[in-house]
Amino acid sequence: MPIEWLMATALFAATAFVVVWQNRHVAVLWDLSYVLDNSYRIALGQIPYRDFPFAHPPLTFLIQATIIKLSGRVFWHHVAYCALVGGAGTFLTWRIVRRILAGTKHQKSIALLLSLPLVPLGIYSVFPHPFYDPDCSLAILVSLVLLLHIDRKPSALVLPIITGISLAVPLFVKQNTGLAFLAAASVSIAALMVWQSMRHENVRHYLITLLAAVVMLAIAIVVIHRAAGLSNYWQWTIRFAAERRTPARGEMIGIYADRMILVWLGFIVTGIVLFWLNRSRNKALLLLAAVLSSVPFIWPAIYLLRDSDSSERAERLINIWPLLLIVCFISALVTIRRRKGISRLLPFIVIAAIHGCFMSQQLWGSTYAIWPLLLILIAMTLADFSATSIRLDAGLVLRSDGRTSPPYKRSMDFNLLPLALTIATAFSLTIAGAFYVRSHERLSYANLDDGELKRSTLPQLKGLATRGDWIPNFEELVRYSDANIPADAGILLLPGEDPFYYAIGRKPQFPVLLFDHTVNPYSPEQIRQICRDRNITWLIVKQDLQNQDDAVDEEKDKITTALEDDFEQVESLTNYEIYRRIDPNAKKDSDDDDDDKP
Repeated sequence: MPIEWLMATALFAATAFVVVWQNRHVAVLWDLSYVLDNSYRIALGQIPYRDFPFAHPPLTFLIQATIIKLSGRVFWHHVAYCALVGGAGTFLTWRIVRRILAGTKHQKSIALLLSLPLVPLGIYSVFPHPFYDPDCSLAILVSLVLLLHIDRKPSALVLPIITGISLAVPLFVKQNTGLAFLAAASVSIAALMVWQSMRHENVRHYLITLLAAVVMLAIAIVVIHRAAGLSNYWQWTIRFAAERRTPARGEMIGIYADRMILVWLGFIVTGIVLFWLNRSRNKALLLLAAVLSSVPFIWPAIYLLRDSDSSERAERLINIWPLLLIVCFISALVTIRRRKGISRLLPFIVIAAIHGCFMSQQLWGSTYAIWPLLLILIAMTLADFSATSIRLDAGLVLRSDGRTSPPYKRSMDFNLLPLALTIATAFSLTIAGAFYVRSHERLSYANLDDGELKRSTLPQLKGLATRGDWIPNFEELVRYSDANIPADAGILLLPGEDPFYYAIGRKPQFPVLLFDHTVNPYSPEQIRQICRDRNITWLIVKQDLQNQDDAVDEEKDKITTALEDDFEQVESLTNYEIYRRIDPNAKKDSDDDDDDKP
């Protein structure tokens, strides 16, 4: 096996190791319970959108439900899935970058270096539990690999069909990112068909790809309609999700309003201008141009020495995004005529997918699983830059004596510039990314750092670990429920922070399992009525939450207050209050006795 493939395999293994390492000491119970409990209820046969409201597309949950059905309720199986998918994301990114850089100098080294930051910043490295954002990124990466190959075999039939199918898949993993990707890819392919038809070039493979995407979308719609009802799916994944998640236009544009972007653009523009003016290819000036262009990427790593505040450090790393999106967009626009085939519009497809992702949690919350897309954009920009440098150095160079000579020796130093830029960028992002992951700054909404590291002792939760008493307290609840709550009893857990149903192996009877504004459509009064209609006889209220969002605590208190007339407390555990429904007949007799008293 060539050394290049060995190093790429090492990147795969290193990324998978980071995911496993993260799971060895990090458990974000809020998000983990949402995926595991809903996947478990799907594994039991409940249909989302029809049997219970569900604000997300089904594919991630169907995958986890399949794992549960095939291998049982064992948490480390889900960890293994995340590790493999995380490693695959890094490997696919390397293949995409390798393809983009084909024909450029030092392409092998640059591709491997650009993939290095994905060890700490891979799709499952920051948030290490099964989730739809990383799965959507993997689906997009697979589709990009296929898109980059359809131009190589324009007469093929199977490859364009598979490529077209892959374009629709991300839409059913995460709707905002997937829809932006599908729309951008479809419009781009249609535009290429018109452009190449006017030039009397082959468009057969583009037509097949587009038709396959349409057919795949139609099949998916039919399947959803027959299984859950298309109107139900539209209501929950489009209308409801957009109502609860879509940011204001000002928030979307606001990421480009930071004045520091102008400063960093100034460094990059100065480096480019210095490069253009350096006709003699002076080594010192070339080095200065490389350093100036790399300053925005080096700064997050330098800032680690300047400030110990993990939030400030993370902000410097995240603020790279709007800067690079601007630079990559301009570069792709300027050099669009120099590229061929799908590569002409591929940067715009990736940029559209990134902005689609921003629609859920804007810049800070959305970027944790899409770092591969940013590195792919950097590779495209480097490829454009390298192509420009080759055009500049092509031909002969006029010497001082009036004669001409081949420019090869002078170009040797010049062609090292993209490699130098890549080294500075890759190592800076890797160092800053490692500190970003280690600080858990993206996961700051959860209390992950207080207390000693505790591991689960339940077989079904083997591999679950985090700091604090969250796991021992939850296991106390599981043991109490097994011993005291009938197997067929209806249970309502507030606010749903723990993977209760997954751990205890019982069928959920309440339509909502997580009581958060983004996924819970019911008011406290409606929740009380549903409890009565569905005969929910047990209420469990968690007191101290790992999720530190005050809004979650407030919502929990409102619901508890609405239910207090229907339930009475029967037990108090370490971190959970247990309530049982008051017998309506006994309550009526008690009220009658009170009325009879003088």
